[in-house]
Amino acid sequence: MLTVLPGHLKARDFICSCRTPDSGELYVQCPDCHHAEWRPLSCGHRSCPQCQNHEASQWIDRQQAKLLPVPYFLVTFTLPYQLRSLTWYYQKIVFSIFFLCVAGTLKDFGLNPKYLGAEIGMTMVLHTHNRKLDFHPHIHVVVPGGGVDKRRRQWKKKKGKYLFNKKAMAKVFRARFLTALNEAGFSIPKRVPTEWVVDCSHVGKGITALKKVRFLKTHFLPFVQKKIFPYIQTPQTTPGLFNHRIRSWFAALSQSILIRCT
Repeated sequence: MLTVLPGHLKARDFICSCRTPDSGELYVQCPDCHHAEWRPLSCGHRSCPQCQNHEASQWIDRQQAKLLPVPYFLVTFTLPYQLRSLTWYYQKIVFSIFFLCVAGTLKDFGLNPKYLGAEIGMTMVLHTHNRKLDFHPHIHVVVPGGGVDKRRRQWKKKKGKYLFNKKAMAKVFRARFLTALNEAGFSIPKRVPTEWVVDCSHVGKGITALKKVRFLKTHFLPFVQKKIFPYIQTPQTTPGLFNHRIRSWFAALSQSILIRCT
């Protein structure tokens, strides 16, 4: 069973108190009828869906403004089950290694003349859990179908609906990731599979892929996200319903954890 980390407990406290008197109150008054009331403030925590939903929407707008008039691909790198416990307890280090290895693998494949022969760009987003709410670290990468040939100073287009060989990417990524773990002083768990999962699909215009990873940030708190994520992904979910469900879930946690939500 995974241990609840201090940062997760802190996020829990912020989210439970969001828009309640515990977060402070603001006195507002209508200038016409002079009706006045106290309104609770938002918690402002980066993992709170009530506070950060507008940030996610603004992120989509900024990314959409950067889209190129080319086809896009969505590439997904997944860590195997045998490494998830290690990842949970050393998230800052392992996730940093994860991002570096994924970026390095894609860049080198792009520079390879066999596949493209150009320097590619990318947008990377970390998912810490899957749809079943299990800890399942994987990184989604939105990649344009082409890159810059610096030697010729021109854009080189990727033809067709095929980016790179996913089995070849998985093999290279596995080798680099395990090597990086060793260099960081970690012991590789036993029975790590020889074949890892990398998926690559053509998604048409980039906005389609961006919307799929809209709410995920590189440092989303996994403990909070495990139960919150299904609700922040559902547009029709109201704050009231969200608050009711999250508080019900927190109340069902281990009795060793004192939880106070008002």
